[in-house]
Amino acid sequence: MKIAADFNKRVVVHSESLEWLASPMAGVDRRPLDRVGGEVARATSIVRYAPGSEFSPHIHHGGEEFLVLEGVFQDEHGDYPVGSYIRNPPQSQHKPGSANGCVIFVKLWQFQPADRQHVCMQTQHLQGLRNPAFNNLTVIPLYKDSFEEVSIIEFAANESLSLQVAGGAELLVLDGTLQEHNDTLEKHSWLRVPVNSEINATAGSDGATVWIKTGYLSDVEQQIARLKNA
Repeated sequence: MKIAADFNKRVVVHSESLEWLASPMAGVDRRPLDRVGGEVARATSIVRYAPGSEFSPHIHHGGEEFLVLEGVFQDEHGDYPVGSYIRNPPQSQHKPGSANGCVIFVKLWQFQPADRQHVCMQTQHLQGLRNPAFNNLTVIPLYKDSFEEVSIIEFAANESLSLQVAGGAELLVLDGTLQEHNDTLEKHSWLRVPVNSEINATAGSDGATVWIKTGYLSDVEQQIARLKNA
């Protein structure tokens, strides 16, 4: 299966307008944003767990990264309420589910193979700082290595961001609205831009909160190759 699989193109998906697609597990539905592969795939998705639903135990051979958007996600390691940012590195395993239901933004098979760093943080408890690298906007850093950088950016009303992204980038609007080129991005709208691009975004009158990842698309072909060889 291929969805938004041309990584040389700019892609915008207004995920709230997509239908929910059933996964192999009852009560777990998905809105795919991009995907290369079948049930095991390099994928970016919005995933909804109905109350009491769960996945069977499994290993993340290619790693898993997710942000809890609504409700409380759970596994045998703990409870993860709204705002939880998790990185489960390659070869990690768990049994995910949700007693009361949740929605998460999740990325699979997009780690470096030797990465073994687990990250678990509650972003709503973190204080953002003005960052000159992001037009002096307020930024909450989530993760950074030589391969990629992940952050949450808080835009005040009408604040703008101009950012050169040599390694490509993607962003998910968590709250508010953002104008990027000719697209108005609303809650849970997703943007991906290819390598050697520029993001030019301006928040609306109510501001915006945005999850952003930069750098990772420099390795996308190797990610896909590793998946096929797994």
